Amino acid sequence: MMGPDFLAGALAHPRLGVVVIGRNEGERLVDCLESVRALDVPLVYVDSGSSDGSVARARELCDRVIELDPARPFSAARARNVGFERLLSELPSIEFVQFLDGDCTVLPQWLAAAEAAMAGELRRAVVVGELRERRPHASVYNRMCALEWRSPAGDLQNFGALGGIMFVRAPVFRTLGGFNEMMIAGEDSEFGVRVCIAGFTITKLDLPMATHDANILHFTQWWKRAVRGGHAIGQRAQLQGATAVRDCVRERRSTWLWGIALPVLALGLAVPTHGQSLALAAAYPLLGWRVYRYRRSCDDEPSDARLYAGFTMMGKLANGLGLLQFYLNRRKRRYRLIEYK
Repeated sequence: MMGPDFLAGALAHPRLGVVVIGRNEGERLVDCLESVRALDVPLVYVDSGSSDGSVARARELCDRVIELDPARPFSAARARNVGFERLLSELPSIEFVQFLDGDCTVLPQWLAAAEAAMAGELRRAVVVGELRERRPHASVYNRMCALEWRSPAGDLQNFGALGGIMFVRAPVFRTLGGFNEMMIAGEDSEFGVRVCIAGFTITKLDLPMATHDANILHFTQWWKRAVRGGHAIGQRAQLQGATAVRDCVRERRSTWLWGIALPVLALGLAVPTHGQSLALAAAYPLLGWRVYRYRRSCDDEPSDARLYAGFTMMGKLANGLGLLQFYLNRRKRRYRLIEYK
């Protein structure tokens, strides 16, 4: 455990800065900005068209507030890139940037621990820690998010486990061009692939990093989030699937099978087969059983493993719709944010 003297010195170090992004986060944004202010580090807040008074609240707590021009499509990638450039333009000595979403609060000892991890390995470009869901029992959907955040510590090989709440080495981020602003979701994982290809490492520390409030209280919100995930699978595979990492190739294949091909065959052949094709739906419980066994091997409680398996089966259908939407958007060459809350 790091002592208070080390913590105070590290957090006051001018090499650190924080970029917070948000859209209609309300009181959660206030909690987020106050958690950063308590650490006494340079802070930039970037707002993507909020209509709930977030900008006014942010100006009370942050000296650097940016409102994105709505003439261009909003995205987390765009907001983070703009915040990064503002921070570095005013404070070019900054070497490390913590990205944070407006529905999160950074934990007090995290920045010092992340900087220490960076100092220990110069090829380490990104550090993340444990993300804790603040209200996992508020809904089954929040509980699902809490399960999704779980992943082992160590150097990442699966970049789907990399979220946007990350601590980055600023020169590497700038050299790699930051986040891809054409992506409406999955921009964090896609950035992780480019980090890997460039020969750098991404490490998850076995330490708490931040709290997160998903605030997903209705099925329609969860469904839209899963649709967005399918769109991200398609876009990531299209961008980085041909690389040595083969990003999202397996996930895209799985989405085609379970989210598109199987339901289309089962329903499309129902009339000519006198309903016998509907028996194909029996494959979904088998998928659920496989997912359940995997989650149990990850030390999930039986109830959590059942929940995860059930939502994974339903999520395949939403992912399939998102994948189809990606192909449609690619033809139109237009990508717009899929909002779920």
